[in-house]
Amino acid sequence: MDQTLSELLQNTQKYADIIIERGAEFGLNLVLALLIFWVGKRIARWVTNLVVKALERNDADAELIGFLQSLVYWGLFAVVIIAALAQLGVQTASFIAVIGAAGLAVGLALQGSLSNFAAGVLILILRPFRVDDFVDVAGESGSVKRIHIFTTELRTPDNKCVIIPNARVLDSNIVNYTSTGRRRVDMSFGVGYGEDLDKVRSLLTELVEKDERVLSEPEPVIAVHTLADSSVNFIVRPWVKTDDYWPFYWEMTESVKNVFDSNNIEIPFPQRVVHKSD
Repeated sequence: MDQTLSELLQNTQKYADIIIERGAEFGLNLVLALLIFWVGKRIARWVTNLVVKALERNDADAELIGFLQSLVYWGLFAVVIIAALAQLGVQTASFIAVIGAAGLAVGLALQGSLSNFAAGVLILILRPFRVDDFVDVAGESGSVKRIHIFTTELRTPDNKCVIIPNARVLDSNIVNYTSTGRRRVDMSFGVGYGEDLDKVRSLLTELVEKDERVLSEPEPVIAVHTLADSSVNFIVRPWVKTDDYWPFYWEMTESVKNVFDSNNIEIPFPQRVVHKSD
């Protein structure tokens, strides 16, 4: 009986030593895992701040900065979690495989959305247009009101809201009327063949030169353009600031009509003569 008790005590001591050893090992791994988590989280935050500052220095859009900030931080944070779990002895290979498989399945299910997402990121990086620019894109014209990750929102001149998927935006020609800050106004005025061309040119030049909205550079062009069937057509091509384009166009058209009328200059127009037969 004494021998049995002795063996029991020896086994108890043996198991106690194993438990202490394993407990010490686990405790050390736990401390290291917490240290990895604590340091890794701060490194993730530090790297994220570096990315944000770099984007701000390059005048990146606020929406792109916010998106990349979340993407970088949570991506690094996931790496930190996996590293901490590996230190605790958790098998992370299968965990990573599950995440990869889930990501692949989601990617296949959301192909269209992902293409819009990728296009949105490219738009925010390349910046073919900015908010409040007036553009022609994907068959629509309007002022850019918002650039989202998946869509771009336009406001048409008649106040309609047009939402275009970003993939369509990049797949189409983009015409930005605002980016250069100035536009050429292309106008054409026809006069009769019997009119004095020098007088007409002088009147048009006077109208253009006295308008303060017309830019001196590039120099306006006023010239005879075509000899049409019933009229001699002058082109008038001054440059104005983008915001002045339509007000100038409308007012100049009215002014030309008034000046031609006051100087008895004929503006030809189609006419039809109807003869009544007996």
